Amino acid sequence: MDHNLHLDFLRVTEEAALRCAKWVGKGERAAADQAACEGMRAMLGELDIDGTIVIGEGERDEAPMLYIGEKVGTGSGAAVSIAVDPLEGTNLCANGTPNAIAVLAAAVDEKGWLMHAPDCYMEKLVVGYECRGVVDITLPPRVNVRLMAKALGKDMDEITIGVLERPRHDELIRDVREAGARVHLIPDGDLSVAIAALDPDSGVDGLMGIGGAPEGVISAAAVLCMGGEMQARLRFTSDEQRERAKTMVEGDLDRVFFDHDLAAGQVMFSATGVTSGDLLRGVRYRRGLAITESIVMTSDTGTIRRIETRHRTD
Repeated sequence: MDHNLHLDFLRVTEEAALRCAKWVGKGERAAADQAACEGMRAMLGELDIDGTIVIGEGERDEAPMLYIGEKVGTGSGAAVSIAVDPLEGTNLCANGTPNAIAVLAAAVDEKGWLMHAPDCYMEKLVVGYECRGVVDITLPPRVNVRLMAKALGKDMDEITIGVLERPRHDELIRDVREAGARVHLIPDGDLSVAIAALDPDSGVDGLMGIGGAPEGVISAAAVLCMGGEMQARLRFTSDEQRERAKTMVEGDLDRVFFDHDLAAGQVMFSATGVTSGDLLRGVRYRRGLAITESIVMTSDTGTIRRIETRHRTD
């Protein structure tokens, strides 16, 4: 395996971020998403890999590129299963608000694996290394918050939980606040905050709530690399969703999934900031330059790199 492959994936997320950053704050979410997809697809095509998209923009009839099952790369080199979110937070980018990022996770050769997640919701609980083995998604949120506070050596009012701002989370938000903890509301896109929860210096101690299942698998890849813990349960809004999931996921669909059930083995992860947020700084411009900040990780060595790159705009 090419040990610099994770840096090749860095180039992929950087290109996606640079292209869609031109649409930050312009209110054009579709244009921003298309720019990110085109940049990511073009750069993936240059890599010497035998790549297959396992989580992408949708099925082939729904997406013109980066669709599930699409082959990417030159066809030579390592076999790689790839999960992408070219622009996590299209509304965030369009509105110029925090936490829009370009993301890629990859499982390499037969040593790596990413679950082909059904297109449904997923209840998630993500915590950092110090809370691994401490929390339990089947417990009430207030109990998990208390367990986290004890494990982290913090007072309750020092604990911060990231939660998507949705009506379905009203009870969760109330429960966390009544326990004495803080709630960090996320307008869109829980992926960047899930990764921030793994970083002890981010100010976010955990992620709770229901978001997209495909994004959950990408989060699990980051958890695998950073050594935290993720617990999850699939949530369906229709019988059709459940029946489709039966063809994609083995075993009990209602069980608790752990990070190693969603991503395992030789996994790499790259994310580049589009707008500044909890995880990364967004794309910034100076005369003749565009500056990006990224995080790149590998599961086999546990290496985590934060990289600032200066790109000539001429």
